[in-house]
Amino acid sequence: MRIVLAVGIAFLTAISPAQGQSYQPVFRPETLKGPPAGHPNDVLVLGSTHLSGASQDFKPPMLVPLIDRLATWHPTAIATEDMSGLQCDALRRYPSRYAETVQTYCADPTAAGQATGLDVPAANAEAERLLAAWPASPKATDRRHLAAIFMAAGERNSALVQWLRLPQAERHAGDGLNDDLAAALTKFGNGRNESTLIGAALAARLGLERVWSVDDHSADTADGPDPAERKAYGDAIAKAWNNPSAHERQIDDARLDAGLAKPDGVLTMYRALNASTLPKLAFHADFGAALVEPSPQQFGRNYVGYWETRNLRMVANIRDVLGRYPGTRMLAIVGASHKGYYEAYLNQMHDVRLADAETVLR
Repeated sequence: MRIVLAVGIAFLTAISPAQGQSYQPVFRPETLKGPPAGHPNDVLVLGSTHLSGASQDFKPPMLVPLIDRLATWHPTAIATEDMSGLQCDALRRYPSRYAETVQTYCADPTAAGQATGLDVPAANAEAERLLAAWPASPKATDRRHLAAIFMAAGERNSALVQWLRLPQAERHAGDGLNDDLAAALTKFGNGRNESTLIGAALAARLGLERVWSVDDHSADTADGPDPAERKAYGDAIAKAWNNPSAHERQIDDARLDAGLAKPDGVLTMYRALNASTLPKLAFHADFGAALVEPSPQQFGRNYVGYWETRNLRMVANIRDVLGRYPGTRMLAIVGASHKGYYEAYLNQMHDVRLADAETVLR
């Protein structure tokens, strides 16, 4: 038996990498698109910079030409790179792994929960119930109440949509939205963030009632206890990132950031971030370089595994929404490095058609 096992192992190790990569599946979901019954699901992926890191030359009114073009595509749903209240609630139950993730990416819904008497799961259920019976012409009291429920649900962007849909004179406390929550919404809306300045603002302009939080950090892991191991990981990834493609991207980003104050500077940036050439450049600058970095611990492969898992789960969250509401035209706003993965994975779905962002942004 030992001899047979040894022979088997020897045979497997003798297979060349080229032989191992020769198999290609015959079943190709992206070739089996339908047509579906009814309207198809269309998705426009907008690769974005994180506006919180934009230069001081950036001012929110500069986004108007971009938002005008996105509005002409007429999305019926908008997804943003934010963690849902439900995922944050789940990750809070596993602090040994996710404490830093929660602190970094999850707003604290405690105050809103106390104001409404609802925990995160109950508030999400209540928001779904309210929207299922939402009146054609909701009153200001309805919107303030739903905003409070969304805050308790951990869905600040959707709360902001309701806030922005109120006339200025109606943006005040009441109907479950106390003074502190109203002030928090105002402050949140004034921040430099693409989810609020593009996603929530466009949703309010188009008459939508919410946005969808589709980011996923369930693949995050806590840093290990060994400082030397953490340093080795950081050094290995930093070395992988020191490559010509990364330098090219850094130069491009600096040039675009420096041009923000010019007429159509923001639109020029978003056209560059959504160019068909960017995903390949991002791969060579980042994930492709990490994949082949030579550390004995294979840190780069750990990193790429996390990255692919996160993108798969983000796309699954989008697909979940499209499955619940067939015929949706969804604008998905996400960091530009995610765009290529979003489109590649979404394109595999039987009931998803992709729109060309370069065409929309002309």
